[in-house]
Amino acid sequence: MTGVPWMPVSAFDALNWLGLLAFALAGALDGADNDLDVLGVAVLGVVTALGGGITRDLLVDRTPVALTATADVLVVLAGVLVAVFLVRNGRRISTDSLAVQIPDAVGLSAFAATGAIVAWDSGLSAFGVLVCAMLTGTGGGAIRDLLVGRTPGILVEDFYATCALAGATAFWLLRSAGAPRPTGVAACVGIAFVLRALAIRYDWHLPTVG
Repeated sequence: MTGVPWMPVSAFDALNWLGLLAFALAGALDGADNDLDVLGVAVLGVVTALGGGITRDLLVDRTPVALTATADVLVVLAGVLVAVFLVRNGRRISTDSLAVQIPDAVGLSAFAATGAIVAWDSGLSAFGVLVCAMLTGTGGGAIRDLLVGRTPGILVEDFYATCALAGATAFWLLRSAGAPRPTGVAACVGIAFVLRALAIRYDWHLPTVG
Protein backbone atom coordinates (compact mmCIF):
# COMPACT_ATOMS: atom_id res chain seq x y z
CA MET A 1 0.00 0.00 0.00
CA THR A 2 1.31 3.45 -0.84
CA GLY A 3 -1.31 5.72 0.67
CA VAL A 4 -0.64 8.86 2.64
CA PRO A 5 -2.48 10.04 5.76
CA TRP A 6 -4.52 12.82 4.16
CA MET A 7 -5.78 10.90 1.15
CA PRO A 8 -7.69 7.60 0.98
CA VAL A 9 -5.34 4.75 0.16
CA SER A 10 -7.24 3.88 -3.00
CA ALA A 11 -7.02 7.45 -4.32
CA PHE A 12 -3.27 7.80 -3.81
CA ASP A 13 -2.64 4.32 -5.16
CA ALA A 14 -4.75 5.05 -8.23
CA LEU A 15 -2.58 8.07 -9.01
CA ASN A 16 0.59 6.08 -8.46
CA TRP A 17 -0.64 3.12 -10.51
CA LEU A 18 -1.64 5.40 -13.36
CA GLY A 19 1.93 6.67 -13.55
CA LEU A 20 3.41 3.19 -13.25
CA LEU A 21 1.21 1.74 -15.98
CA ALA A 22 1.80 4.64 -18.35
CA PHE A 23 5.58 4.68 -17.88
CA ALA A 24 5.90 0.89 -18.09
CA LEU A 25 4.00 0.93 -21.39
CA ALA A 26 6.01 3.82 -22.80
CA GLY A 27 9.34 2.34 -21.67
CA ALA A 28 8.61 -1.12 -23.04
CA LEU A 29 7.46 0.29 -26.38
CA ASP A 30 10.68 2.29 -26.51
CA GLY A 31 12.61 -0.92 -25.94
CA ALA A 32 10.77 -2.66 -28.76
CA ASP A 33 11.41 0.32 -31.05
CA ASN A 34 15.13 -0.08 -30.29
CA ASP A 35 14.95 -3.78 -31.26
CA LEU A 36 15.75 -5.09 -27.78
CA ASP A 37 14.95 -8.70 -26.92
CA VAL A 38 12.07 -9.66 -24.61
CA LEU A 39 14.18 -9.27 -21.48
CA GLY A 40 15.49 -5.91 -22.65
CA VAL A 41 11.97 -4.67 -23.33
CA ALA A 42 10.88 -5.79 -19.85
CA VAL A 43 13.89 -4.18 -18.18
CA LEU A 44 13.29 -0.89 -19.96
CA GLY A 45 9.64 -0.90 -18.95
CA VAL A 46 10.44 -1.64 -15.31
CA VAL A 47 13.25 0.91 -15.11
CA THR A 48 11.15 3.64 -16.70
CA ALA A 49 8.27 3.01 -14.31
CA LEU A 50 10.18 2.50 -11.07
CA GLY A 51 13.44 4.42 -11.47
CA GLY A 52 12.13 7.85 -10.54
CA GLY A 53 10.18 6.69 -7.50
CA ILE A 54 13.10 4.68 -6.14
CA THR A 55 15.39 7.69 -6.51
CA ARG A 56 12.85 9.90 -4.71
CA ASP A 57 12.39 7.46 -1.84
CA LEU A 58 16.13 7.19 -1.29
CA LEU A 59 16.37 10.99 -1.17
CA VAL A 60 13.74 11.23 1.57
CA ASP A 61 15.37 8.35 3.47
CA ARG A 62 12.66 5.73 3.22
CA THR A 63 12.56 2.20 1.85
CA PRO A 64 11.59 2.39 -1.84
CA VAL A 65 7.90 1.60 -2.21
CA ALA A 66 8.66 -0.52 -5.27
CA LEU A 67 10.55 -2.99 -3.06
CA THR A 68 7.63 -3.53 -0.68
CA ALA A 69 4.43 -3.03 -2.70
CA THR A 70 3.54 -6.13 -4.73
CA ALA A 71 0.64 -4.34 -6.39
CA ASP A 72 3.00 -1.74 -7.86
CA VAL A 73 5.12 -4.43 -9.48
CA LEU A 74 2.04 -6.15 -10.90
CA VAL A 75 0.88 -2.89 -12.46
CA VAL A 76 4.29 -2.40 -14.05
CA LEU A 77 4.28 -5.94 -15.43
CA ALA A 78 0.81 -5.33 -16.85
CA GLY A 79 2.11 -2.32 -18.74
CA VAL A 80 5.03 -4.33 -20.11
CA LEU A 81 2.71 -7.16 -21.19
CA VAL A 82 0.44 -4.73 -23.03
CA ALA A 83 3.45 -3.39 -24.92
CA VAL A 84 4.66 -6.91 -25.78
CA PHE A 85 1.16 -7.84 -26.95
CA LEU A 86 0.98 -4.82 -29.25
CA VAL A 87 4.40 -5.47 -30.77
CA ARG A 88 3.84 -9.22 -31.15
CA ASN A 89 0.67 -8.46 -33.07
CA GLY A 90 2.57 -6.49 -35.63
CA ARG A 91 2.09 -3.00 -34.24
CA ARG A 92 5.50 -1.40 -34.42
CA ILE A 93 5.14 1.86 -32.55
CA SER A 94 7.77 4.60 -32.85
CA THR A 95 8.87 6.43 -29.73
CA ASP A 96 7.87 9.65 -31.50
CA SER A 97 4.29 8.49 -31.95
CA LEU A 98 1.39 9.71 -29.82
CA ALA A 99 0.88 6.10 -28.68
CA VAL A 100 4.11 6.48 -26.69
CA GLN A 101 4.17 10.19 -25.98
CA ILE A 102 0.66 10.48 -24.50
CA PRO A 103 1.12 7.64 -21.96
CA ASP A 104 4.49 9.19 -21.16
CA ALA A 105 2.82 12.56 -20.54
CA VAL A 106 0.27 10.86 -18.27
CA GLY A 107 3.06 9.18 -16.33
CA LEU A 108 5.00 12.42 -16.03
CA SER A 109 2.05 14.35 -14.60
CA ALA A 110 0.96 11.59 -12.22
CA PHE A 111 4.48 11.06 -10.90
CA ALA A 112 5.14 14.78 -10.56
CA ALA A 113 2.16 14.84 -8.21
CA THR A 114 3.21 11.80 -6.18
CA GLY A 115 6.73 13.20 -5.90
CA ALA A 116 5.39 16.52 -4.63
CA ILE A 117 3.10 14.72 -2.17
CA VAL A 118 5.90 12.63 -0.69
CA ALA A 119 8.22 15.63 -0.42
CA TRP A 120 5.56 17.77 1.26
CA ASP A 121 4.66 15.04 3.74
CA SER A 122 8.37 14.57 4.48
CA GLY A 123 8.62 18.22 5.51
CA LEU A 124 10.92 19.29 2.69
CA SER A 125 11.33 22.89 1.56
CA ALA A 126 9.92 24.34 -1.65
CA PHE A 127 13.15 23.36 -3.38
CA GLY A 128 12.82 19.83 -2.04
CA VAL A 129 9.26 19.56 -3.34
CA LEU A 130 10.37 20.68 -6.81
CA VAL A 131 13.35 18.32 -6.87
CA CYS A 132 11.34 15.30 -5.74
CA ALA A 133 8.57 16.02 -8.23
CA MET A 134 11.03 16.40 -11.08
CA LEU A 135 13.04 13.30 -10.18
CA THR A 136 9.94 11.16 -9.73
CA GLY A 137 8.57 12.30 -13.07
CA THR A 138 11.77 12.18 -15.10
CA GLY A 139 14.23 9.88 -13.31
CA GLY A 140 13.03 6.64 -14.84
CA GLY A 141 13.00 8.10 -18.34
CA ALA A 142 16.52 9.44 -17.90
CA ILE A 143 17.79 6.00 -16.88
CA ARG A 144 15.94 4.47 -19.84
CA ASP A 145 17.59 6.89 -22.26
CA LEU A 146 21.04 6.06 -20.89
CA LEU A 147 20.40 2.32 -21.25
CA VAL A 148 19.59 2.68 -24.96
CA GLY A 149 22.53 5.00 -25.60
CA ARG A 150 20.71 8.33 -25.76
CA THR A 151 21.42 11.58 -23.97
CA PRO A 152 18.56 11.91 -21.46
CA GLY A 153 15.77 13.96 -22.98
CA ILE A 154 15.63 16.30 -20.00
CA LEU A 155 19.17 17.48 -20.83
CA VAL A 156 18.72 18.25 -24.52
CA GLU A 157 16.29 21.15 -24.69
CA ASP A 158 13.17 18.96 -24.47
CA PHE A 159 10.23 20.71 -22.76
CA TYR A 160 9.73 17.86 -20.30
CA ALA A 161 11.14 18.36 -16.81
CA THR A 162 9.80 21.92 -17.00
CA CYS A 163 6.27 20.51 -17.00
CA ALA A 164 6.88 18.59 -13.78
CA LEU A 165 8.45 21.65 -12.18
CA ALA A 166 5.51 23.85 -13.16
CA GLY A 167 3.02 21.37 -11.73
CA ALA A 168 4.99 21.00 -8.51
CA THR A 169 5.26 24.77 -8.17
CA ALA A 170 1.48 25.06 -8.36
CA PHE A 171 1.14 22.31 -5.74
CA TRP A 172 3.52 24.05 -3.35
CA LEU A 173 1.98 27.50 -3.83
CA LEU A 174 -1.56 26.23 -3.27
CA ARG A 175 -0.63 24.18 -0.22
CA SER A 176 1.39 27.04 1.25
CA ALA A 177 -1.63 29.32 0.77
CA GLY A 178 -3.81 26.89 2.70
CA ALA A 179 -5.67 25.31 -0.21
CA PRO A 180 -6.99 21.77 0.30
CA ARG A 181 -4.40 19.17 -0.56
CA PRO A 182 -6.50 17.47 -3.26
CA THR A 183 -6.72 20.87 -4.96
CA GLY A 184 -2.94 21.07 -5.04
CA VAL A 185 -2.71 17.56 -6.46
CA ALA A 186 -5.28 18.28 -9.17
CA ALA A 187 -3.45 21.47 -10.14
CA CYS A 188 -0.12 19.66 -10.31
CA VAL A 189 -1.45 16.86 -12.51
CA GLY A 190 -3.46 19.18 -14.74
CA ILE A 191 -0.74 21.76 -15.32
CA ALA A 192 1.99 19.18 -15.94
CA PHE A 193 -0.14 17.20 -18.39
CA VAL A 194 -1.50 20.20 -20.31
CA LEU A 195 1.96 21.72 -20.69
CA ARG A 196 3.43 18.44 -21.89
CA ALA A 197 0.55 17.89 -24.32
CA LEU A 198 1.04 21.39 -25.73
CA ALA A 199 4.78 20.79 -26.00
CA ILE A 200 4.11 17.63 -28.00
CA ARG A 201 1.53 19.34 -30.20
CA TYR A 202 3.55 22.46 -30.95
CA ASP A 203 7.05 20.99 -30.64
CA TRP A 204 8.10 23.25 -27.78
CA HIS A 205 11.74 23.18 -26.71
CA LEU A 206 13.83 25.12 -24.26
CA PRO A 207 16.46 27.37 -25.88
CA THR A 208 20.06 26.24 -26.03
CA VAL A 209 22.92 28.27 -24.58
CA GLY A 210 25.04 28.40 -27.71
